[in-house]
Amino acid sequence: MRSLLLRLYGVFTTVVQPLVRRKLRRRAEAEPGYGVAVEERFGHYDEATTGQAQCWVHAVSLGETRAAAILIAELRRQYPGIPILLTHGTATGREEGAKLLEPGDTQVWQPWDTPGAVARFLDKFQPRIGVLMETEVWPEMAAACAERHIPLVLANARLNEKSLASAERLAWLARPAYSALTAVWAQTEADAHRLVSLGAKVAGIYGNLKFDATPDARQLNAAVSLRERLPKPMVVLASSRDGEERLLLEVLKRFGATSPVPPEQGAIRSIAKRVHDVQWMIVPRHPQRFDEVAALIEAEGFAVARRSAAGQPSDAEIWLGDSLGEMALYYGLADVALLGGSFEPLGGQNLIEPAACGCPVIMGPSTFNFAEAAQLSLAAGASLRVEGMEQAVTAALKLVENPERRATMAQAALAFSSSNRGAAERTAAAVLAIAQAAEPVTAAGEPLDEEPTRAEPTLD
Repeated sequence: MRSLLLRLYGVFTTVVQPLVRRKLRRRAEAEPGYGVAVEERFGHYDEATTGQAQCWVHAVSLGETRAAAILIAELRRQYPGIPILLTHGTATGREEGAKLLEPGDTQVWQPWDTPGAVARFLDKFQPRIGVLMETEVWPEMAAACAERHIPLVLANARLNEKSLASAERLAWLARPAYSALTAVWAQTEADAHRLVSLGAKVAGIYGNLKFDATPDARQLNAAVSLRERLPKPMVVLASSRDGEERLLLEVLKRFGATSPVPPEQGAIRSIAKRVHDVQWMIVPRHPQRFDEVAALIEAEGFAVARRSAAGQPSDAEIWLGDSLGEMALYYGLADVALLGGSFEPLGGQNLIEPAACGCPVIMGPSTFNFAEAAQLSLAAGASLRVEGMEQAVTAALKLVENPERRATMAQAALAFSSSNRGAAERTAAAVLAIAQAAEPVTAAGEPLDEEPTRAEPTLD
């Protein structure tokens, strides 16, 4: 029986639905993807939407979808032809997720966490198992799955101290939700301890799925070809977040990047000359900011050359990586990467991807979203940590001028990446074991006496 507090939560999420719709309309003005199939978010599906899925995977945003891609590939390897239901919360996640679909798969929006929307979602698709990626645990969905005897698991799970504090402030919602999960597989021991403190059943510490990602070989080969034509070494600010681009541009201006380069005086080179001897590139994390960042670069006195516009950039320009799905190309081009999200208090971005590409990383002070990976990377000699953007630029210049150390860090990055693989195989095996042990359920939540005959593969 549901608690009074959970029922009140359901009333609240139902009442605020008009505000959710209004927010989606506003988001769709900047990102049209938010205007696609809006009714799916409230549990209403058109006739063309296929029902019933063996395995439901929820990946809220772009980063989670990329982790989900690794898990789904391994699920298909271990159980060929398994039908996948893929859900998302953001437009970039849905766009990326569409690339993963195969015949028999379905993709819809994550239902808004109301009793009605969740019930319609589960009635429609009747998943054999639900796999939530990394952090997405919703109280109504967790309760509804438990009531219907649908195993709901949290894969590649992480929970930092800030998120734990937030969850503890809403313990009356968070604890029942985490306790309702069938199993949780944590990335790190620290994540596991925090999850257990919220009542989660941690069944294993499997590491980070993203270590099992293989960089796009075509992009890396293209990067090798392009590098041969680059007149300068490249430093990329990768997956940058709001505020970080300005920090970099201001440092470059202070170092004289927009001023005439003074002549060399013997063996002594000015900082301006050293900055001019590097090609600087910015790759924003979120595509809706591409135009904003391009305008910022120009406002700060730099010319901008965009990846989306064909042409040969000049020496004075900042390159802008305004494309999706090409991070392997950008890391392959870079001699050094500055880790986005770590120079503002945002917790950092994925540093596993540059490591897999053999790209040395310089990170700022904020890496709480990838705390253990950051420490392992530092210990392996694959990265450096600095206090701020000015120190990052200085450290990058030193690395550019020291090819021996750069090569050593690149090899350390590759070794760090390969030594931490294996999470995908372990997680997929655990998901399939739970799914195969689960009884198929009807829309009403009652176990089926007999499995209907299906043309597609099943987990029985």
